[in-house]
Amino acid sequence: MGMVASALLAILKIGVGWAANSASVMADGFESASDVLTSGLVLVGMTIAARPADENHPYGHGRVEILTGLLLGFLLFGAGVLISVHAWTTADQVPTTPEAYAVWAVLISIAVKSGLVIVKYRHARRLRSSALRADAANDAVDIVSGFVAMSALLLNVTLPERFPRADHYGAFVVGLIVIATAIRVAYEAAMHLMDTMPDDAAMDDIRRTAASVPDVAGIEKCFARKTGLKYHVDLHLEVDPEITVRASHDIAQRVRERVCEALPWVADVLVHVEPAPGPDGRRDWQTHNGQ
Repeated sequence: MGMVASALLAILKIGVGWAANSASVMADGFESASDVLTSGLVLVGMTIAARPADENHPYGHGRVEILTGLLLGFLLFGAGVLISVHAWTTADQVPTTPEAYAVWAVLISIAVKSGLVIVKYRHARRLRSSALRADAANDAVDIVSGFVAMSALLLNVTLPERFPRADHYGAFVVGLIVIATAIRVAYEAAMHLMDTMPDDAAMDDIRRTAASVPDVAGIEKCFARKTGLKYHVDLHLEVDPEITVRASHDIAQRVRERVCEALPWVADVLVHVEPAPGPDGRRDWQTHNGQ
């Protein structure tokens, strides 16, 4: 849906911008044209990321989704640079006052992109998708760039003597906005590739859910890393040191099942069982070994 909308908006804004001699509207149109490519990459990345785990990919194919977000950042950066450079190099040409009717193309674009941002962000939050969130951020930039293009166009039309090149400078600012968004999108994807932990609230949810299972004495350590659309959790579980290995395994299995059931964004939990510390704070195995 986003690809079709971006393609139609690109045709509209580039065509109207060309006919109305508006550089800022054309720049906004080319930015929408790049959205068709970026949304296509997101679609391909999420399709591959949804494949189940196999022998060579025991954690699934979710990292493709994060790599797609990183590639999306690089492509946006290139598009922003091209838009800004073109606007700056053509600003010295003899200024031509654009036609006012071009503003309608921008208003239509802002309305459509606002709807796409709401839909994409809603699904990105539900799926915890970095690539889809990056695509939604790209559409949000289109709204900002649309207002910039519209402001520059109106300045050029209403006050041509004072702002003869406002339309070109507006196109330059549109490019800078795209560059700034590209840097943020690439940074977020890179953080996920570096196994950055989720926020404190999410980690607290994991600990609280695990601790709610009967016979769990405590949670010593808890780590999580994103492998695509979901997180894999490493959990160090404390249990009564006097129970059997089978009993401790059953507790760990219940913890794994409870966390995956209660938190849909968790793909799997690797549980490491440890003896709970005694009243003196030392673990029984340390005492038995004379440590």
